[in-house]
Amino acid sequence: MSNPSLLLQPTDHVPLAFPARHVVRPLARAGRMRRRHWAILVSFVLLVCIPAGLVAAYLYGRAADQYASTVGFSVRSETPAPPATLLGGLADLPSQTASDTDILYAYLRSQDLVHKLDEAVDLRTIWSRVSHEKDPVFALDPRGTIEDVVAHWARMVDLVYDPASGLIDVHVLAFTPDDAQNVTLAVLAACEDLINVLSAQAREDAIKHARGELGTAAARLKQARLDLTAFRNRTQIVDPALDTRNQMGLMITLQEQLATAIIDVDLLQGTTGQDDPRILRAQRRIDVIEKSIATERRKLGLGGSDPGKTVFATLIGEYEGLIVDREFAESAYLAALASYDSARADARKQSRYLAAHIRPTRAEKAEYPARLKWFLLCSTAFFLLWAVLCLVGYGLYDRR
Repeated sequence: MSNPSLLLQPTDHVPLAFPARHVVRPLARAGRMRRRHWAILVSFVLLVCIPAGLVAAYLYGRAADQYASTVGFSVRSETPAPPATLLGGLADLPSQTASDTDILYAYLRSQDLVHKLDEAVDLRTIWSRVSHEKDPVFALDPRGTIEDVVAHWARMVDLVYDPASGLIDVHVLAFTPDDAQNVTLAVLAACEDLINVLSAQAREDAIKHARGELGTAAARLKQARLDLTAFRNRTQIVDPALDTRNQMGLMITLQEQLATAIIDVDLLQGTTGQDDPRILRAQRRIDVIEKSIATERRKLGLGGSDPGKTVFATLIGEYEGLIVDREFAESAYLAALASYDSARADARKQSRYLAAHIRPTRAEKAEYPARLKWFLLCSTAFFLLWAVLCLVGYGLYDRR
């Protein structure tokens, strides 16, 4: 048996079976937690984990179950056809400056409504059935002021208003289904009362406006008739147009008599001498007729007029103006009377009313508060806040 030590001895012509080892040093040192890493971890626990845990503990441990009740309504109106007027809308009713739905939506957020509902259904008692110490977020402190009740109303009542369709939905939360339904019933009743008040006020305003227009038209008609009567008393002429026709007829008659008298004079001058008494008498007749014709022409305003005297043309113009004023006043009076009668007819019926498309509902299961949704929202908010603070912190650290 050969010696093992002889086999391991190297020779000149036999290479080594195992090459020599090379030591490889690491390019970087092993990672370890630094102070800023610990700060990030601690901040994540303080700003995300602990607040999210507190929110979950409150939502699932202390927040009381809430029941929802919904009511939906809209304002409907009966718009009557406007009365026919001859004066281009002289007696039209005043238009609304704001829609009733907008007014109702503002009323639903007002302190006046909250105070009225508090007196009707006792909102303080409804929202304080769960102790405020146990649930300080969703429960109301019964010792709070009306401002506190209004603020709690904004948290427990959700209003959905569609201006295009005019529909309003009201969602009310309470700790019992009966309380939630009672609040929505009270909301519906209060809104109906408001619409009735607005409707009555609108009807009263319409009647008042129409009555004022009627009074103005009646006074104008009375004054027009008084002016016409004063004209007739001053001129002693009932109808200047009729008198003018009579005067024209008289002038025509005088013209015919003048023509006959002239013909008679011409005939006499052809058969007798100039000293014939018949010619002198006929000539005097012509002079009288011509004088009468001149007088009548001056009365009619033809060929000049005597100073200080009113001619028929002026009287006719004044008379026609008075007639036009009287006819206009009569038309205005008839239009105002029709508008007043229409306003009184509209006042006998309800022109505005509240139409409920969703009657107050009663919940059978507590669906609020939406614990999972609130937990996820709060957790996401905490995480985003933490991430922003980390980015800001790293930015400040890198600038050093």
